[in-house]
Amino acid sequence: MKYSVSDIIIKKRNGGKLSADEIGFFVEEYTKGEIPDYQAAALLMAIYFQHMDEEETFALTEAMKNSGDIVDLSNIKGIKVDKHSTGGVGDKITLIVAPIVAACGVPVAKMSGRGLGFTGGTIDKLESIEGFNTVLAPEDFHNQVNEIGIALIGQSGHIAPADKKLYALRDVTGTVPNLSLISSSIMSKKLAAGSDAILLDIKCGKGAFMETFDDAKALAETMCKIGESAGKRTVAVITDMSQPLGYAVGNSIEVEEAVDVLKGQKWPEDVVELSLYLAGIMIYLGGKANSAEEGRKMAEEVVKNGAAFEKFKEMVKRQGGNPTVIEGIQTEDGWTYPNMPASEFKNEIRAEKSGYICEINAGEIGNASQHTGAGRATKEDTIDHSAGISVVVNVGDYVEKGSLLATCYSNSEWKLEKASEEAAKAFSIGDEAPEVPKLIKATIGL
Repeated sequence: MKYSVSDIIIKKRNGGKLSADEIGFFVEEYTKGEIPDYQAAALLMAIYFQHMDEEETFALTEAMKNSGDIVDLSNIKGIKVDKHSTGGVGDKITLIVAPIVAACGVPVAKMSGRGLGFTGGTIDKLESIEGFNTVLAPEDFHNQVNEIGIALIGQSGHIAPADKKLYALRDVTGTVPNLSLISSSIMSKKLAAGSDAILLDIKCGKGAFMETFDDAKALAETMCKIGESAGKRTVAVITDMSQPLGYAVGNSIEVEEAVDVLKGQKWPEDVVELSLYLAGIMIYLGGKANSAEEGRKMAEEVVKNGAAFEKFKEMVKRQGGNPTVIEGIQTEDGWTYPNMPASEFKNEIRAEKSGYICEINAGEIGNASQHTGAGRATKEDTIDHSAGISVVVNVGDYVEKGSLLATCYSNSEWKLEKASEEAAKAFSIGDEAPEVPKLIKATIGL
């Protein structure tokens, strides 16, 4: 049935409720190029101000999911559990959790996107490893998961193409931060990706889409309802992103930190804790444990006995990567990785006075990391895999004047100078010890 786009815009502008058919018509016609950007932008702005109710949000998600391919993973043995993070600063958790979960017998058939903003996405980070291939034919993808239990590849351009078009328009029209638009954007891709269960890591804080806990909780609850309504067991964990996650913010340096954790390193404590917590839930959702707590114990064991790192190395080798670059060299201070990409220039940021670290603004560190070359301002930008920032303190630490706070890396001196100035502003030092933000704030749907 044909609808008038103008009527749909006016209806939503006036606070009316759109039907599933009206939403489906709009998504289908816009994806085909039959609706111009200026009309789509007008509807997005109307939605931004008037919002959508639960039924409208479900309908939008379904329409965007059906705008492209629906991945069939039924020939992969076992319960497939997908993981999604709403993104943040230093978020290398998938690189750790995926091999842990696979080592515990839960198949990981994950398609990830590239990053836009602070740093690269999971796929960009993996491409820091020499030779690593993030593009596999569907048959090869399925065979690899059946044979070794894990594959991490780039997302197909044919999954939820409506979301790709609409997100690009939202990005330039100021309509990104809307609950229905965010949740339908994420869940349309997750539902099209074919997994049996979904774990969502919803970030909140100054380095996240959702700065407040209440907003993050609302988003988590909405996405869980979308997933459950589609017949997918869905769990959401709300986690802190007020300060960077771990020490490394970039691409190759995040891979190195992830490998350190897989080898059994106990720090950064927040990365280790979050990785084991999420892995425990995924192992439970995948049917290999009777509870998330039991799943966590299994996760701890495969890290301790080396099976998780061996699984990661096996995946790297299978996807064309050079596994020797992640084996590294062990020193008294930890592991070094001389064959991973390294920047030509670096600059240290030091404390201007003694005191307690009261804040490390994750958003400012993220912006600074992007300006080193570690992230993209547009999808066409090229990632510098060796660039980024290493933060060596946490909120609550006491530092002396002149102590090292962070090191910035770049292959461009002028980029390094700009990024260093921005990163320095992220640190706040005071005379009194602050309250350290709680890492895991809530779990929904478990």
